[in-house]
Amino acid sequence: MKIFHLKEKLYKWLFTILAFASLFFLIGIVLVLIKEGLPIFHKVSFSKFIFGRFWYPTYSPAEFGIFPLIMASIWVTLGAVIVCVPLGIGSALYLNELAGVRQKAILKPIVELLASIPSVVFGFFGMVILTPFLQKVFNLPTGLTALNASIILGIMATPTVCSIAEDALNYVPNAFREASFAVGATRWQTLTRVVIPAAGSGISTAIILGMSRAIGETMTVLMVAGGAAVMPHTFLEPVRPMTAAIAAEMGEAPVGGDHYHALFAIALILFVITFVFNIIAEMISRRFRIKLGLSG
Repeated sequence: MKIFHLKEKLYKWLFTILAFASLFFLIGIVLVLIKEGLPIFHKVSFSKFIFGRFWYPTYSPAEFGIFPLIMASIWVTLGAVIVCVPLGIGSALYLNELAGVRQKAILKPIVELLASIPSVVFGFFGMVILTPFLQKVFNLPTGLTALNASIILGIMATPTVCSIAEDALNYVPNAFREASFAVGATRWQTLTRVVIPAAGSGISTAIILGMSRAIGETMTVLMVAGGAAVMPHTFLEPVRPMTAAIAAEMGEAPVGGDHYHALFAIALILFVITFVFNIIAEMISRRFRIKLGLSG
């Protein structure tokens, strides 16, 4: 009996240490980003760094305006949302509301399999297949554009949106559907006027986390976005999102130099953006669970 209690205490402490280790790692990452990112603001004002329109870190004098990088990240993220929301939400609705048991057993693993494919494979697909296609269709000098990155990121974010949206649909009590059918509503009316509104908060969470997944992706945008640090005007232009700038230039930046600190400042800003996205998603998800009486 004593051995049993000793094992219980051991497991408790082990899992407690593992849980707090994640928190310590997060705090460590934040401290490193702050330590290495803030020095750039001794050379460049925060407003000029954020809203500056020119990113020439190796010029003399150097220009550290990341507004084109921010806008590029926003463009490809919005484009990815346009792609992943119909695919992800539509897939979740079909799997949860319409598909039979056998269809669901086949289709759900296929959708989730997309999440296990390495991002470099998606990037390679974008470079080899999608780039020549877009270049030919739109008669462009290069197919490495924001549109290319948006399509690939949208496909990559689809499993995230689908999985979370389906969980939200599963939370909707069957009594809602039965009551709708009882008053003579069709399946389509039940789906659009009862199920989707009831799962609205959870679906919103899925979309926000899909956006977070897209804006934080690095390898794919580095390979297919074009790498041009200029202000985007259309989706058919090459762009350089923040993640691509960090990945492409960190190896060239002298440690401790202004360029080095500027890249860490970009990483800090990107961390804040994704952190805010996740907080909003958690708030919406919690409100959704409380609304349905499912909170612990």
